[in-house]
Amino acid sequence: MFLKDKTDGTLVEILDMQALIDPNKNSIAGQTQAGQEEQNPETFDKAQLKFPSGEDLPLCWRDVNYPKD
Repeated sequence: MFLKDKTDGTLVEILDMQALIDPNKNSIAGQTQAGQEEQNPETFDKAQLKFPSGEDLPLCWRDVNYPKD
């Protein structure tokens, strides 16, 4: 799955889908898609990522207390 970095618009290939949907994890492993060469894996803060369409990640992926009563 690809997401977009909010700071610079770079596409990021997510390497661990379980970490992406786990609200207990604030960061995930991914690789930026820049140039033709494979980039080294990096750690990305989930708060700085969004879908390529511009939508934020679902709150249930980011907030361990979701849903709030």
